[in-house]
Amino acid sequence: MKKILHWLDEYLEEFLMVVFLIGMTVIMGIQVLSRYVLGISLSWSEEITRYLFIWSAFLSVSYCTKKCISIKIDQFIQMFPKRGKAMFKVLNLTVEFIFFVYLIPYAFLYLKATVESGQVSPACGIPMYYVQSAPLICFSLTAFRIVQRWTIEWKTAFGHKKNVEKTGNGGETECQQS
Repeated sequence: MKKILHWLDEYLEEFLMVVFLIGMTVIMGIQVLSRYVLGISLSWSEEITRYLFIWSAFLSVSYCTKKCISIKIDQFIQMFPKRGKAMFKVLNLTVEFIFFVYLIPYAFLYLKATVESGQVSPACGIPMYYVQSAPLICFSLTAFRIVQRWTIEWKTAFGHKKNVEKTGNGGETECQQS
């Protein structure tokens, strides 16, 4: 059980995004083949690809949070020592956490309205709550990943631990993003 939880912690978002990318590539390849070689168009291919892309986009927020990848201005923070950098990161992660926790109830209400409406996708007849659950699930996962990063930065700022990020092979690497 511990190995499964470790694998989920390390690779969940990355694995799902790779599976979704492969799925999108295969589906669109089949669509191109059927359209240009067989002369028929598949009604479902673009819809499924769009839904996989939506899930990938929301999962990427959690993945980027976990890996310390984000768009930010770095020059000011680089002037400070390691603990000062960690303090700015703690502040940044706190603001991000508040933002995502603020979004979670709205994502829940959005999903609840979709479930109650009984809406299905036009080409495949898939219940739309499968697609529209992406914000709720991924915002919650992102908030969890922010808490993980926040704990690491807090230990760096106020403890004696180095600013490290665990790698998949059991080792640790320093988080390069500020």
